[in-house]
Amino acid sequence: MKMKTIARLIPLVAAGLASGQAAAAGFQLLEQNASGIGNSYAGSAAVAENASTIFFNPAGMTQLKDREVSVGMSAVRPTFKFDNRGSSVGVLGSAGEGNDAGSWAFIPNAYMSWALTKNLYAGLGIGAPFGLVTEYDNPWLGGAQAIKFDIKTVNLNPSLAYRINDKISVGGGLSYQKMKVEYIRQATVTSAALAATTATLSADNDAWGWNVGALFTLSPTTKVGVSYRSSIKHDLKGDLSVSGPAAGASAALTTGAAKADVELPETFILSVAQTLNDKWEMLGDVSWTGWSSIPKVDIVRTSGALNGVTVQTLDTKFRDTWRFALGTNYRLNEQVKLKFGIAYDQSPVQSDQHRLVSLPDSNRTWLSTGAQIKVSKDSMVDLGAAYLRVAESHIDNNQTALGRGRVTGVYDARVWILGAQYSMAF
Repeated sequence: MKMKTIARLIPLVAAGLASGQAAAAGFQLLEQNASGIGNSYAGSAAVAENASTIFFNPAGMTQLKDREVSVGMSAVRPTFKFDNRGSSVGVLGSAGEGNDAGSWAFIPNAYMSWALTKNLYAGLGIGAPFGLVTEYDNPWLGGAQAIKFDIKTVNLNPSLAYRINDKISVGGGLSYQKMKVEYIRQATVTSAALAATTATLSADNDAWGWNVGALFTLSPTTKVGVSYRSSIKHDLKGDLSVSGPAAGASAALTTGAAKADVELPETFILSVAQTLNDKWEMLGDVSWTGWSSIPKVDIVRTSGALNGVTVQTLDTKFRDTWRFALGTNYRLNEQVKLKFGIAYDQSPVQSDQHRLVSLPDSNRTWLSTGAQIKVSKDSMVDLGAAYLRVAESHIDNNQTALGRGRVTGVYDARVWILGAQYSMAF
């Protein structure tokens, strides 16, 4: 009966991933479980406290019981409020400031692991490792640079883990990833008719990647985990559609096929989990993300008179980033464990000039807490909450020469994350 219930949950979670998603630093989503929120994801590759270890370090499956399942949901609320500081956007100079470009998003996950033999484990994970939605009230003064930017991913991660001995376990998996993008902007700011005309890029792709990990039990109280996830190159294909008063007025304003290539970054994690006594546990995490794989994004027409022409370039110039996290757990009693965490999360955005209105990102500090509640001998619930304090995001993106104006100002940004995870063994 339990297996039938779990089998029904998997497609439901996969379907839920089609809904809007919000960004962590850059547009990476750390919320691959809710159980790590309370620790700001410190120790993510070492703790292996439920089947979600499949994503963070598949080697951790060897620490689980013979069959385990874990399902969860994270609710994320970013705020991106723009304050104009002298933007110059032509005929749209008197337009509004776009209100709050952030909104609630919900990120589900599901994992299942089982022991094939005493030392060999298999698992399957479903999650969304990257995602972003920014949407401004229209019209607004930066509409020619972006009105809406929506990135969705779905990642299926079959994995294996092997216990070499009592000290060392290794694991690895494949990632089948689906990516969808929708990008809407005003055609230009140079005339009222063109400003009322919008261009929409809708494109998708599926591609493959891989991940590996190792878990070292240095002593009964100390575990160290390392993991690596490969970059995944997406050759997005779809349509660039134009609508409004000036649609069809020129080759540049006609609907047709288009493409854009994006290489989502590789990641590396080093984690430690240290039990201090029967009450306290300390967790640490250092992670690196190779965001420089996205120096720019070219949108290229693949049909009509402009076939082969780059009609727009998103000049990101992303840099590689580091993230540092510390966490602690306090066992209140046999049923309840309290969680606390803090982290510093570096943004891939290098400068005000390269900050996009579609990604008004900046460095951020995580403050989090949570609780793990043992419901029965073989099941538990994790609850977590995090507040992300985002440094002031200054922008001075000048695209005047391209007819898209100059957006200059400051973003008031912050993020709230709430999550719940249910895990059980059977």
